[in-house]
Amino acid sequence: MSIVSVMVTYITLLILWGIYQGRKVKTGNDFAIAGRTLPGWAAALSERATGESSWALLGLPGAAYAMGLTEIWTAVGCVAGIVTAWIVLAWRLRDEAEKYNVATFTEYLAAKHIECGRMLRIISSMVIVFFFFFYVGAQFLGGGKTLYTLFGLKPWTGAIITAAVIIPYTVYGGFQSVVYTDVVQAILMIITLIVAPVVGVIYLINHHDLYASGITEALVKAGSSYTSLTGTARGFGAGLLITGGFSWFFGYLGGQPQLSVRFMAIKNSKQAKKARNIGIAWTILAYIGALMIGWIGLAIFGPAGLSDPEYVMPSVILKLFPPVIAGLLITGAIAAIVSTADSLLILSATELSESIVKKTRTVISPEKTLRRHRITTALLAVVALALSYFSPSNLIFTIVSYVWAGIGCTFSVVVLLTLFWKRFHGRAAIITIISGMLFTIVWISGGFEQHYRITESKTEMLVNQNIINKSESQGLLTLKGERFVNLSRFKSALENRVVISDEEKKLSVISSAFIEKGVPARLTTFVFALVIAVFSTILVKPKKIL
Repeated sequence: MSIVSVMVTYITLLILWGIYQGRKVKTGNDFAIAGRTLPGWAAALSERATGESSWALLGLPGAAYAMGLTEIWTAVGCVAGIVTAWIVLAWRLRDEAEKYNVATFTEYLAAKHIECGRMLRIISSMVIVFFFFFYVGAQFLGGGKTLYTLFGLKPWTGAIITAAVIIPYTVYGGFQSVVYTDVVQAILMIITLIVAPVVGVIYLINHHDLYASGITEALVKAGSSYTSLTGTARGFGAGLLITGGFSWFFGYLGGQPQLSVRFMAIKNSKQAKKARNIGIAWTILAYIGALMIGWIGLAIFGPAGLSDPEYVMPSVILKLFPPVIAGLLITGAIAAIVSTADSLLILSATELSESIVKKTRTVISPEKTLRRHRITTALLAVVALALSYFSPSNLIFTIVSYVWAGIGCTFSVVVLLTLFWKRFHGRAAIITIISGMLFTIVWISGGFEQHYRITESKTEMLVNQNIINKSESQGLLTLKGERFVNLSRFKSALENRVVISDEEKKLSVISSAFIEKGVPARLTTFVFALVIAVFSTILVKPKKIL
């Protein structure tokens, strides 16, 4: 059986499983939040599959492969945020959802701040729907990119296949179907992240014709930047690097609606405790496994052995396992993309349907609400797919880059103060959301989070690692001193002004080498939003309830 056969079989079964689960959906509440009856194990695995996306299988291993030990700080920040969310927030959000009888994230905020409920809900929903709309398109593009890399399919064909997998069961079964397909995908993901490192270490021990025969040797051989916890950074730069990695913590504190709604959907307090334990255990194992895969890839291929660091996981899997097993484990990467795409789609659709499309004070039957949700979901999916085709991919991924800080960190402040500060009111929440989003856009687009600048030392490093030759290094140094605020501008300058042989293969490696980190938007947005929230709570009078 080939890799393609394994993946087709898996995806077919996944669609059928999602549709089977969807038969339980009878009302709009079932569609939006599974009637708030999720068992703890299902909520935990769904939350983890959704939260990690392709990050745990593609992004983090790729970063570990490219950066060495430095990437530990990112893992620490993520794990700390996830553990805090499960211990401190999950059960509280579950209890609040039950208390106020709400089915969506923004409905909870509106119910909690009832004096500005309608306006707060509309603004929150519009922000979430707009950005997640592009996020769904990005997931379709991500699926297309993965299928292109693995099988040579055209990216747009791959995007259509990704959408075709997601849309049927999501439209039919809503949140119920999405959660239980996420469960399957979380199981496959954690199997990949446990089995691959174990087999990889054994492989390194038994093969001496590789770049290195162990992880430690690979890190040492790759250079001092790989063995240092701060890379080449020193002093203030090292502090920025550590802060940047740990700043992922702030986005997990209730501000990601697609994760918070899973806390809200847990059946009872007993199930919330089970979910907490499973969620934390899954996270710790997954992050250790993801880092290990990246470092094993470094030992097998060397620092310049892959054209795109993010595909170290599929490359390692294909090296370690026979085609059938490799096909199943690589499917985990597709599964990760699917698990996020369907979750974002259902969240965006229900927010759009409930907060914007729904007529105020109009009471309709549960069956009609369900039909409205399904139609909204289908239309949103089709438009997001069309958007991913007609819009420049750089535009889509630029907008998505605002999500973690702009939505995650801004709404984290709103959720935390809503839960823990009685004085915090609806007008302050509205001001915080608008201010946080605008600040994030200015900070990232201005290149304050990161930018690209060519230096002699890094150019020399690329020459020493045989990534570029002397002639190419001289071409790069013609751009010395210029500051590029984003990747697209930097790549455009390289393509137009520097002659590089085998450009497509080298471009991502060269770009990674010249990144200069600033203060991460995740940290600055959280701090800025917190300051705005506190001052607006004190200085702006709350609206009186009539």
